[in-house]
Amino acid sequence: MVQKNVNESLFGEYEQSRQAGINAAAPLAARMRPRTLDEFIGQSHFLGPDKLLTRMLEADRLSSLIFYGPPGVGKTSLASVIANYTKANFHHLSAPSASVKDIRDVIDHAKNRLAAKGTRTVLFIDEIHRFNRAQQDVLLEDVETGVLILIGATTENPFFSVNSPLISRSTVFQFEHLNQGDILKLLQVAIKDSERGLGKYNIDSDDKALNYIALMSSGDARKALTALEVGVLSQAKRNKNIVIKFNLEIAKESIQQKTIDYDGTGDTHYDLASALQKSMRGSDPDATIYWLARMLAGGEDIRFIARRIAICATEDVGNADPMASVLAAAAVQITEFVGLPEAQLALAQAALYVACSPKSNACSSAVWQAVSDVKNEPILPVPKHLKDSHYAAAKKAGIGGDYKYPHSFEDGFVKQEYLPAGFKKKYYSPKDIGYEKNIKNYLQKLQILLENSKSSR
Repeated sequence: MVQKNVNESLFGEYEQSRQAGINAAAPLAARMRPRTLDEFIGQSHFLGPDKLLTRMLEADRLSSLIFYGPPGVGKTSLASVIANYTKANFHHLSAPSASVKDIRDVIDHAKNRLAAKGTRTVLFIDEIHRFNRAQQDVLLEDVETGVLILIGATTENPFFSVNSPLISRSTVFQFEHLNQGDILKLLQVAIKDSERGLGKYNIDSDDKALNYIALMSSGDARKALTALEVGVLSQAKRNKNIVIKFNLEIAKESIQQKTIDYDGTGDTHYDLASALQKSMRGSDPDATIYWLARMLAGGEDIRFIARRIAICATEDVGNADPMASVLAAAAVQITEFVGLPEAQLALAQAALYVACSPKSNACSSAVWQAVSDVKNEPILPVPKHLKDSHYAAAKKAGIGGDYKYPHSFEDGFVKQEYLPAGFKKKYYSPKDIGYEKNIKNYLQKLQILLENSKSSR
C-alpha cells in the first residue's frame, strides 16, 4: 500500500513536470489563452453583460453551440473557458483526423462520467465542417439528450456545411475579427504577464510598433502574438541581459505582410462579390473600387470579377447607358488577353464606369417577366404574317403575305400586330433617365403616330 502511494506520488510529479515542459514549449498564442470569461477579449456582441451566451452560462442552460468565424478570433479559447466555467470534462477533436470510432469513444466516456459522477462533457470539434454527414449524424442523439455539450468550430458558413438536424439542436454564434483595440490589449497583457507571457524579459515596447502589429494582424490574435514573440525572442537569445527594444522596425521585420482574409470558394468570395455589385448598382464609385481591390488583393479569379461587372452593366444599367455593356465586354476580353497585373486597370475602368452610369433595370425586368410568361402560360403560335416566308410554298399557304415592311412607310413605322392575337402584354417600360429617356421619348412618338392614324380613319 505504501509502495502504491509512493508510485502514485511519483507519477503525479512526473505528469506535472511533463505538463510544465509542454506548456513552456508552447507558442505565446497558446500560453496566453484565456482561463476565465473575464480574461476573454472580444466578441462583445454575444459575450458580456446581458448578452445571449453570458445569459446561457449564468442560467446553467448551455445548449450545444456552433462557433463560426475566421481563424485567430478565440473560438477554441472560448470553448475551453466554457468547459472550465461549467466544470465539465473537456474533449478536443480535430475533424480532419477524427473518426467515427473517436466520437463513439468520447460518447461512451461521457455517458459513464455522467452516470457515475454527474459530470457533463464538452466535446469541442475543430473544423466541424470537415465531418461528413455520417460523422455528424453520430452526434445527434447524444446532443439531443444532453449527454454531450457539443461545441463545433468552423470557418465556413455552418448553414451550408453542417447538417440541418445538428444546426437545429445548436445555437450558432458568429465570431468577428478582433478590432485593433482588442489586439492591443492582448499584446500589452502578454508583455506584462511573467507567468505565461513575456513578462520575464525587460521589454521597452513602442506604441507605434504595437499599433502596427495590431493593424497588420487583421484581427487575428494568434498572428499578432506570434509576431510579438518573434520580435522579443530574436533579441533575447542574442543577449539575455539587455533591454529589449520592440520598436516599429522590429515590428515590421516580425510580421512581414498583412494577411488578406480571402476564401475563394466560401463566404468571403460571395460576400465581396455581392458588395461589389451592390456598390456599382448603388452608384458609389469609392465603395466599388474598394471592394474590387479587396477581391484583387485576395487573389480572386479576375475572370469572375469581369463577369460580375458585365452582369451589373446589363442588369442594372442596361439602356440607360448602352456603353456600360460595351466597356464591360471589353474588360472581359482584355482580362483574358493580357492577364494580371494590367487587367486590374481594365477591371477598374469598367467597374467605375458602371458605378457612375445612370441606372435602369427596365431591360432585365422585361426579359425576366417574358421568360416567366413563356414558362407558365400557354404557348401561342407565331402570327402568319410574321412567319418565315423564304420558301416556295409559303405564299400558297398564306404565310407572310400580310406583312407590312416598315421602311415602305413614312417614319419607318407602320401599325401591325407583332404578338399573337388576343395576347396583350407590356414588358418594356423605359425609365426617364440617361439614354433610356431617348428611347422612352421615341416610343411615345410612335404611340402618338398610332393615335393619329386611328383618328384619321
